[in-house]
Amino acid sequence: MKLQIFISISLLFGIFSFSQNTIKGTISANNEPLSFVNVYLKELKKGAETNEKGIYEFTNVPNGSYTIIASYVGFKPERKKITILNEPNLTLNFNLMEDANVLNDVVVSGTLKPVSRMETPVPVEVYTTAFLKKNPTSNVFEALQNVNGVRPQLNCNICNTGDIHINGLEGPYTMVTIDGMPIVSSLSTVYGLSGIPNSLIDRIEIIKGPASSLYGSEAVGGLINIITKKPLNAPLFSADIFSTSWLETNVDLGFKSNISKKAVTLVGINYYTYNQPIDNNNDNFTDVTLQERISIFNKWNFDRKSNKEFTIAGRLFYEDRWGGEMQWNKTHRGGSEVYGESIYTKRVELLSKYQLPTTEDMYLSFSATAHDQNSVYGNTIYLANQKIAFGQYTWDKKAENHNLLLGAAFRYQYYNDNTTATISAEKTKIYSIFIQDEIKLAPKHTILLGARYDYNNNHGNIFTPRIAYKWNPTENDVFRINAGTGFRIVNLFTEEHAALTGSRDVVITEDLKPETSYNINFNYLKKIRFENGTFLGFETSAWYTYFNNQIIPDYDTNPNQIIYSNLNGYAQTIGISSNIDLVTPFGLKAIVGLTIMEPKNVQNGVSSTPVLTEKYSANWAITYDIPKWFLSIDYTGNAYGPMRLPLLSDLDPRSEYSNLWSLQNIQFTYKKFRNFELYGGVKNILNWTPNKGTPFLIARANDPFDEDVTYDTNGNVLATPNNPYALTFDPSYVYAPNQGIRGFLGIRYTIF
Repeated sequence: MKLQIFISISLLFGIFSFSQNTIKGTISANNEPLSFVNVYLKELKKGAETNEKGIYEFTNVPNGSYTIIASYVGFKPERKKITILNEPNLTLNFNLMEDANVLNDVVVSGTLKPVSRMETPVPVEVYTTAFLKKNPTSNVFEALQNVNGVRPQLNCNICNTGDIHINGLEGPYTMVTIDGMPIVSSLSTVYGLSGIPNSLIDRIEIIKGPASSLYGSEAVGGLINIITKKPLNAPLFSADIFSTSWLETNVDLGFKSNISKKAVTLVGINYYTYNQPIDNNNDNFTDVTLQERISIFNKWNFDRKSNKEFTIAGRLFYEDRWGGEMQWNKTHRGGSEVYGESIYTKRVELLSKYQLPTTEDMYLSFSATAHDQNSVYGNTIYLANQKIAFGQYTWDKKAENHNLLLGAAFRYQYYNDNTTATISAEKTKIYSIFIQDEIKLAPKHTILLGARYDYNNNHGNIFTPRIAYKWNPTENDVFRINAGTGFRIVNLFTEEHAALTGSRDVVITEDLKPETSYNINFNYLKKIRFENGTFLGFETSAWYTYFNNQIIPDYDTNPNQIIYSNLNGYAQTIGISSNIDLVTPFGLKAIVGLTIMEPKNVQNGVSSTPVLTEKYSANWAITYDIPKWFLSIDYTGNAYGPMRLPLLSDLDPRSEYSNLWSLQNIQFTYKKFRNFELYGGVKNILNWTPNKGTPFLIARANDPFDEDVTYDTNGNVLATPNNPYALTFDPSYVYAPNQGIRGFLGIRYTIF
């Protein structure tokens, strides 16, 4: 009997001493379970993944102390330390926080419906607001400087207006949408991208290459889709306020309110001011435009019994900006005494999305915008008014091995200005129908076929097809091939200084055709998850773009005319770009991108390099977290290779090509306090500005009204002792900001 008791006690002791435990739990983000999350039990070197319900499990775990790491692309890795003793069912849950340095996994821009980034046949890059916070800016236009293959281009040294270049194509060929609605036009790109409160941006999705088969005109070179937050998911209140040593101040506020049981409203306010004239390059002109801007954004979400979507959003925008001679003030506006460029801009935007009360998945979307601009360039007045209305119907139909999207759209555009380039108000209508079928050929093979038919009142019929193929050899590898076309209807209006100077006649030499592009893109995406919790993502793309029927206004053939015609030739770009994303369990995270391309214009058999197009560029965002100090360090930057610059004459002494240049920034963020962040740092730490090594940036800055310029009988400028280079006043020799090194300091406060 004693022996039996001894044996039983020994067995029980052995069982408890070598007990095999189970650890399980749910991993979620924003109260939603995450599938395929990598979970790593460090001491035992065991790994697991969550299922479709976000649940993971480790079995046969001996008693002891362990470190468990949960990591998932797009979110910050989270680690927990536990001690386990005879617990057959220990529950350990994780709630992952979104990470700034890794691309989000769900996209909508490529196919007009939510889909996993690994599953979509169309390559889409995604950047969250957390990524934008790595280098705080007052507007989305500047924030895009850290995106690989995307470059904000300033077009004027004085007024600082600009546009967005994607893979070398100029700004008018980049379509900018908000929640998929085309309310940002080519006239107003820089204004439309200014003043969107960062607190209301959920993410920015970017497609490089033609997207006209889904989005129509202007999506020739690519698409930038700014997606705003859903009111239900937004924080109750957020504030982000910063100022720089140049006395630039940006205030970004957001708050939401439950108006009733069935309505939630989200309000965002952005205010920016800069009123300190600075002239560090000593040309008696402001280095940066002075601005005062306010933008109010309001989005409503309505709760319906059917749980179907219904949102309405609107934005009011006003900006007063000016640049010019240092002694300029508003009493000089429009006069010939002191040169200044003053722009008053008013914008109203409205957009809505309504899911129809049908058993099928159908949506009606609508947007409208009105843009009024009152500008003066010295003594030249530019008054412009543009209105755009857009409506779209889509039907998402799923069938066996097929995912169909059918749609119809209508776009109306009104434009009028007081320049000679616009003889009468332009009224453009585009009627569209489109279809897309995503076909599952096999478990690892998908093909997407799409086509769009547009009818334009000026150009008639326009057809834009697309095809895409995706192959997933493994769950962490994706090969894609995309081919498609893009188009842009003719827009003769312009805001270039040459068109605003003098009294030029408009000459159209032919029946103008829409500008068109053809593109093929090869893409490879690889994800690697290491046992220690490290994540490495690699994506590379190679592309070829052929562009014809370009319409470039000719101001040179006859100084008394603006001549419009389709380019007698073509443009092409061959390129390759790569992104590397790294997340480690010890606090280091990075995104590094490189783009190399070879652009070429061919006109009348003569080949040339296009102006303001770099042949290579690099971007990076590197973060290091030090948890014990509650500190994050962000090092961001870009570098651009030489680009051809616009010279005014054969005697112009300025360099035809820019040098290699780089803008680099560093930021320190302190996160000890709940819901509160303090951040500060230095922008342009190399103190680089484009005037270095250049005799001047603004041509004839000493004679902005061309009072001492002499012309021949044909209107050509003559070289004289007072004008040895035969130049006129011109601020278009610009490719980078004139701001040097400056510090910044800010605070963020959020209530969830």
